[in-house]
Amino acid sequence: MLKTVRQVLFSSGLQSPKWTAMETQSSDYEMRQYEPAKWVSTEVTSMKDWDSAVSTGFMRLFNYIQGNNAKNVKVEMTAPVTTYIEPGAGPSCESTMTISFYIPPEHQDDPPQPSESSVFVTERPQTTVYVRSFGGYANSEKNQEQISQLSERLKQDGKLFNEDVYYTAGYDSPFKPLNRHNEVWLIVKQ
Repeated sequence: MLKTVRQVLFSSGLQSPKWTAMETQSSDYEMRQYEPAKWVSTEVTSMKDWDSAVSTGFMRLFNYIQGNNAKNVKVEMTAPVTTYIEPGAGPSCESTMTISFYIPPEHQDDPPQPSESSVFVTERPQTTVYVRSFGGYANSEKNQEQISQLSERLKQDGKLFNEDVYYTAGYDSPFKPLNRHNEVWLIVKQ
């Protein structure tokens, strides 16, 4: 029941991917197992500008859900908007950011194909992640601070995770000024 309440509170009433809370011994983070699901995504490369990359990606995906797809159908907005970040190899290298919207259940079996070549549908396998939540407006600096804190805490606790990539997850419209919910995710190593 707590899981259901948490999902409703985080998503502001929007549909979200299904996940199960896993047992952890920490109040600094939680562990979730996400079920396999289809997402609509787009990639943006950037030196370090998370904010403009996410804005660019969001607009491509927003056009898709507004009907810029092969079926010309509107698709409901979902939450969270995730960004999968693959940092560049060095300080002057571009990072690849994959911005994604979860495809709602009514379109999971046969999602509309994107009309724009830079937008694609992908199926994420079952994934287990460590999650750290924070409020306010997310930006590149805040995300880095939160991912560093999560990484440090996981290392202290002896947890294994992928140190090369991470996710950010935003649950709120940019027009919601208070009680905002954001997350950073690190993928659990099996």
